[in-house]
Amino acid sequence: MRITLSRSGNDAEAADEPDDLTPTGLRTGALFTGRVLIIAAGLALVGVLIYELAEIVIPFVIGLFLAALLAPLSSFLQRHRWPKWLAVISAWVVVFAVLVALTLLVTEQIRTELPKIERQVTDAVAGAKAFLATHPFGLTDAKVAQYVSDGLGWLQDHASQLGSGAAEAGTAVIHILEGTFIVIFVTLFSLIDGRRIWSWVVRIFPRRAHARINAAGEAGWHTLTNFIRIQLVVAATDAVGIGIGAWILGAPLAVPIAVIVFFGALVPVVGAIVSGIVAVGIVLVFNGWVQALIMLGIVLLVQQLESHLLHPLLTGSAVKVHPLGVVLGVTAGTAVAGIAGAFFAVPFIATANSMITAAARVPRASGAAEGEDAEAHEDAGANRA
Repeated sequence: MRITLSRSGNDAEAADEPDDLTPTGLRTGALFTGRVLIIAAGLALVGVLIYELAEIVIPFVIGLFLAALLAPLSSFLQRHRWPKWLAVISAWVVVFAVLVALTLLVTEQIRTELPKIERQVTDAVAGAKAFLATHPFGLTDAKVAQYVSDGLGWLQDHASQLGSGAAEAGTAVIHILEGTFIVIFVTLFSLIDGRRIWSWVVRIFPRRAHARINAAGEAGWHTLTNFIRIQLVVAATDAVGIGIGAWILGAPLAVPIAVIVFFGALVPVVGAIVSGIVAVGIVLVFNGWVQALIMLGIVLLVQQLESHLLHPLLTGSAVKVHPLGVVLGVTAGTAVAGIAGAFFAVPFIATANSMITAAARVPRASGAAEGEDAEAHEDAGANRA
């Protein structure tokens, strides 16, 4: 006798569907890989646009940095009842006054030390020639004269190319002037009406994202201003310490060395190392290898105090970028955009990190509720109309 067991409707439908043999881990990995590829494609598109519009993007970013630098002073003056326009102009005047003062100091010391520098350069060149003339270099005066003659011949043969290069240099000067105007206008409008401009930018995005974008913007601007303030203090400390060391050693260019260290230290980690090497090299040329070794010890001491004492004390939890991230970021920025990339890489990483963290902390329900309230308000307005 044959017995047939009946199945319910759900069991029959389940039986008709084919079994999904794809492992769960593989499906998860595929979804994750797809999202990563989409994000990478978006970042690549942004990178291409930045590269193509570098003549606009770089001055714009420099303007934002200047605005972040001047914003604390402008806000301080406005809190003490200064008019906004006067506070902004006063902040600009302070920056220009500092730059002019540094330029005058460097120029005055070079003018004062010029006779001594000429003598030391002559002695250094004579010593270098004598050293290069020995074995294994064998760079005698006859060979030097031959190299000079070859160089002059090369210049004559490539005169037309040099002329086209000069024309390109003239075009570059025009681009620099255009970029300067962009920097000035971006800085002024960011200081005068920055919050309203940011509100307009936020309104471009969907309403559900407004809360997160606002939080990200506030955190990013806070991080950027803190980062610039910290880098200025650190750079000034390095410049004063190394400059005083060069002055004690009797280096003829102590003030220019301090200025070089100051601007070099604005690029985190890498800039301080490069500017320190330049300082040691200048002392080596003018004062000999013994004092150069002493200068190297001073540079290492100042940088150790700065990195292990001053920098952690100032940074705290405001700017969190691992040293490995700093080195890789500066290296990648230099490879992509040269000096500008090296300067902007670390603040970009720090700002982006704080923006992403702040946006992730905003509850999803908050942004959704805001969007729903706005949509309900618009629906109500449309019904009333």
